[in-house]
Amino acid sequence: MSSLPRRVKSEAKALTSEDDELPSLLNSSSESEEEEEEWEPKSKIAKRPRLPKKNEAKTKKVASPRLAVAMKKVKKIAVKEEMSILNMVSMPFWQDVSLIIAPAEDDRMQLQKPKEEDTGTKRKTLNQKPEVPKKMEINSFQGKNVKSLESDEKPSTSIPLVGNQVKHEKSEEDFAFDEPPFKKIKSTTCPEGKPVKNLGGNKVKEEFEMNWDIVQALSEITNVEPWVCANLIHLFQEENTIPFIARYRKELINNLEADALREVQQTLEELRTVAKKTHTMIQKLKKEGKLSGCLLTALLNCRTLEELDHVSAPYKTGSKGTKAQRAKQLGLEPAALSLLQNPMELNLFSYIRPNTKGLSTIREVEAGVQHILADIFAKDKDTLDFIRKLCQQRYICIQSALAKVSSKSGNEKDIDKFQLYHEFSCNIKNIQHHQILAINRGENLKILTVKVNIPDGVKNEFCWWCVNERWRPKQFLKPELMRILRNSVEDAYKRLIYPLLCREFRSKLTSDAEKESVMMFGRNLRQLLLTSPVRGRTLMGVDPGYKHGCKLAIISPTSQILHTDVIYLHSGQGFREAEKIKRLLLRYNCSTVVIGNGTACRETEAYFADLIMKKYFAPLDVVYCIVSEAGASIYSVSPEASKEMPDLDPNLRSAVSIARRVQDPLAELVKIEPKHIGVGMYQHDVSQTLLKATLDSVVEECVSFVGVDINICSEILLRHIAGLNANRAKNIIEWREKNGPFINREQLKEVKGLGPKSFQQCAGFIRFNQEYIKTFCSNKKTDLGSHALLTKAGAQGKKKSKPTPCASQQPNPLDQTCIHPESYNIAMR
Repeated sequence: MSSLPRRVKSEAKALTSEDDELPSLLNSSSESEEEEEEWEPKSKIAKRPRLPKKNEAKTKKVASPRLAVAMKKVKKIAVKEEMSILNMVSMPFWQDVSLIIAPAEDDRMQLQKPKEEDTGTKRKTLNQKPEVPKKMEINSFQGKNVKSLESDEKPSTSIPLVGNQVKHEKSEEDFAFDEPPFKKIKSTTCPEGKPVKNLGGNKVKEEFEMNWDIVQALSEITNVEPWVCANLIHLFQEENTIPFIARYRKELINNLEADALREVQQTLEELRTVAKKTHTMIQKLKKEGKLSGCLLTALLNCRTLEELDHVSAPYKTGSKGTKAQRAKQLGLEPAALSLLQNPMELNLFSYIRPNTKGLSTIREVEAGVQHILADIFAKDKDTLDFIRKLCQQRYICIQSALAKVSSKSGNEKDIDKFQLYHEFSCNIKNIQHHQILAINRGENLKILTVKVNIPDGVKNEFCWWCVNERWRPKQFLKPELMRILRNSVEDAYKRLIYPLLCREFRSKLTSDAEKESVMMFGRNLRQLLLTSPVRGRTLMGVDPGYKHGCKLAIISPTSQILHTDVIYLHSGQGFREAEKIKRLLLRYNCSTVVIGNGTACRETEAYFADLIMKKYFAPLDVVYCIVSEAGASIYSVSPEASKEMPDLDPNLRSAVSIARRVQDPLAELVKIEPKHIGVGMYQHDVSQTLLKATLDSVVEECVSFVGVDINICSEILLRHIAGLNANRAKNIIEWREKNGPFINREQLKEVKGLGPKSFQQCAGFIRFNQEYIKTFCSNKKTDLGSHALLTKAGAQGKKKSKPTPCASQQPNPLDQTCIHPESYNIAMR
């Protein structure tokens, strides 16, 4: 080994020469190594320098990827370790190959092994004896299990090595092809996070099974990856809230925004509603004895309520049955099926019954057969799929016109509102959401008539396809039977399929427009709630008015009401009132005026602007702003306002609300029902339950993401934190009043009605002001010290008393951050 120091100096040369000295090691697994060589990226093979040897045998050309990578990665190791590894490289071939890979010391060998409990999967460790790989393992690049091959190709994930420290740069499971990387989920047993792909596979067990997979359907409708949809279904099943998922489960949902999560949740509810209604319908039809095999399949294929309605309409009680059902009752179904299956033996004249209505002539028999065939065509899944696909490729437009009735007798004012839509036509792919809502409103008021226009080309192509491909008879058809088949297809399109398509298009456009309207409400509400507050100022709120005067309220920087008054600026007493305003502003050192944007807003603004321009309020440098007063009057007469400001006149409460909207918009606006803030379009035309659910969710998201200080926030604000409700908020306030301020997040578990799930959801969004808690704790300790001295003698014979909350609890600086308690130990490390 005298040449060893030189070998260390010129590392690259030494390693390549070693490469060629070692082929004897590979004989044991040459076959599998050849296959692995094929899988190795070309760039790697090209970069590996090799000395040409003409006399070398064919098998010896294969250099182990395992060894090559090991050699490359060893380059940066300190001289001592380099020597020990090179010593091992030159060992005889019968010794364990894995020894070449592992560093010399024992403790490093242990660190090389990936922890099995961390990954949650059994993995081939580096210190095992290499088995001859099977062909199956090579194909694992395509499948999900890349581990075994990568433990061969990437033997060391811990370089560079400095002293005894070994650093894992990437988990082997982070590398996968054609699919997203493995996600890490935190749990109580493994807080660092276990790498998981999803929470329980893409198969989700639903209460009501359908012929379609709910994960796949959800993914197609929302354009979200299937694995994310599967994870979301599990997370929603476990009653996780949207703010919690969006902030603390990002790795499981591919960093989706809260709005996207809300959309997935709504779509999931819709799909579950369809599944539930379908199963109810199946049970009902089974009871009535109307359920056949093909009807069951048709029902289980339905994905929307429109499809379900289309399939189940003929079987509803109370209807006198469809034309097809009446024809079936007359016994014409065998004739219709025979026309498609075995037309040579069909004789329609044998079905004539002169005394029976519907069978008395050959024309009536043909009509009955035609109705049965039309019904079969209109309920066939392939036929409907074909016509839907055809419609996607063509120009389909929605048209609206002035209704004839409304033009004769109707309110001119209402008719003029819809002037844009008196002669309106637009492609359904390009129409705007607000246009759909306007057309729908006009139609509901009977001012407009609306129709969907599908071009004739669609009908012609569809009829040709049905006769010549989908429903082509098994044998030659006589001309009169061919005529019946053609008429059946046309009848199916005109009477059944076209109306279904129109309903589908209209309902899809309407539901999309409603969703967009609700989303716009949500977006506008979020912007309003997250307006930056004006903190640390004394403010004067002005609710303007003419006859009843302008209501004033002055509030302190901590939102306490300092003064309320009424002034009459617009009844010729403006100059006298200016003295009063100046006196109030100087007394409370208030230099900001907030004016509501209601009646008399402009006049009030001009009045204050004039006084400010004349420097009337000197030495104060007064400024003013205008704020939306939407919902202020509703709030002023609400039970919350009466509870908060019992002694104040409702008119003056609105002035207080206007001032507080500038000081802390979030805390003030959550007191008002979101729909009264009026920040969207067609509020009364959209689904009220959907609107309420979405707006409440947006409020919850805003309050949670901003966070609340548990020791000073109001009960109303606390209600909107994820995982809390009115009852739990009330219990928290009662606990606070009884035991003093909360010291840390763990104390939340002591509150009545706040279980582990609620704690998990709300803990990350609740903050603790550390300065306030330190002051409280230091005061408490001095009290406890004196109290302990007094009670020491008396307590000796008794049981140990429960430690007081402050004695047992210590403040935690992480409680004022958005880090979740489940991650505290990582943060501490």
